[in-house]
Amino acid sequence: MRTPPLASGPEGPHALRPLLHTVLRALDDGARARGGPLPAGGPDAVAARLREAVGEALPDQGDPQALSTLVRAFAEGAADPAHPLCAAHLHCPPLALAAAADLAASALNPSLDSWDQAPAASELETLVAAALAAEVYEAGGDAGTGPDSLITTGGTESNQLALLLAREAYGGSVRLVRGANAHHSLARAAWLLGLPEPVVVPAPAGTLHPAALDEALSRLPGPLLVAATAGTTDAGLIDPLPEIAARCAAHRARLHIDAAYGGGLLFSDRHRPRLAGLDAADTVTLDLHKLGWQPVAAGLLAVKDPRDLTALRHRADYLNAADDTEAGLPDLLGRSLRTTRRPDVLKLAVTLKTLGRSGLGALVDQVCARAAEFAALVEEHPGFELHARPVISTVLFRPAGAGDTTVAAVRRALLTDGRAVLGRARLDGRLWLKATLLNPATGPDDLAALLHLVTARQATLVEGHTPR
Repeated sequence: MRTPPLASGPEGPHALRPLLHTVLRALDDGARARGGPLPAGGPDAVAARLREAVGEALPDQGDPQALSTLVRAFAEGAADPAHPLCAAHLHCPPLALAAAADLAASALNPSLDSWDQAPAASELETLVAAALAAEVYEAGGDAGTGPDSLITTGGTESNQLALLLAREAYGGSVRLVRGANAHHSLARAAWLLGLPEPVVVPAPAGTLHPAALDEALSRLPGPLLVAATAGTTDAGLIDPLPEIAARCAAHRARLHIDAAYGGGLLFSDRHRPRLAGLDAADTVTLDLHKLGWQPVAAGLLAVKDPRDLTALRHRADYLNAADDTEAGLPDLLGRSLRTTRRPDVLKLAVTLKTLGRSGLGALVDQVCARAAEFAALVEEHPGFELHARPVISTVLFRPAGAGDTTVAAVRRALLTDGRAVLGRARLDGRLWLKATLLNPATGPDDLAALLHLVTARQATLVEGHTPR
């Protein structure tokens, strides 16, 4: 049997070229077959089509057409975040240049657990991590001397690391104090790290209440870690960060800010002021696979004091032997809890260098403007109710006079049709449809079409009936 060609090495580019043509054609065929933002028919129909295309997952004899067949089936059964009516989640359409850079990373396949596996990648990560940390903390200085950041798989890993660093900074124990609006990963991280049950502070308006936080900090014994949010998952709201930071300083509590969603506002001159107080945090979570238009995964944890990262130091002789480190080989094990780690930094670096702060800021401004336009359409439409004007790019709305059962049924019907993808959020005791607008190419006609589809689908349903 002839050895299949490899992706890198002298012949790698030649081997990849025809395969890329096959993949691109299959992606196009799959998207045409899908015909919308989501495959039609619901879970059972999608599963049946995929099973038919795949056949036997591990046959005795290989199929030379598998790449074309499976990529086409994968694309046909995908949710397409680049479709203007795919607006349910914090799931962005990735930039083509970032996806192209990701191909290079996959082909070369560096692993950031030792320098001799990733010489250039390790240096590139150092530079990009320092640059993004400086963006959060508005700090100067060279890499290694000022604020720093770790590249993670996303907000969940970043939040977990933030709790771990806080625990170690306090000598092995810390109590998490979080708003009722905080991301679920914070409570899970506390559980995973064996920390006490988190204290939940009310967020009656969807944001953490500073007075309630002050009361909690006054009665709780330390050490304490407060977690605030800049961009809630349900409505895209931003906690009052300056007031929260002041309370933390007064009570000597450590502060972590989960800005997985809202952190992208840093790139926009227009919207950056909404993150005032961010630089008071000891640690900050960022996700550039949200308002950064990166393929998953592209998370970061920014750290104000790089000395906190000493808690992650670990020795494995085959990866970072003491004499190798003393001889000048960089030690990468203290940059993550993971060992094998792909070079997600390359797509970040390509995007930052190609677009610059102004280019990324323009994309942020576009999606925020589309959200404001959509909110205005909802507000002016007699058949809909708007929850509130958007803070970032999330709009909550619902058919006027409809009950929660109808709201849920309309959403599921649109999903089954494959015509539009909307999320759901429960606020003020009611269920809302959620449009999270992360596609800079979405236009006014798309926004009007989304409302039209909701109206038309509601008309086919009756209260209490959930479509199959």
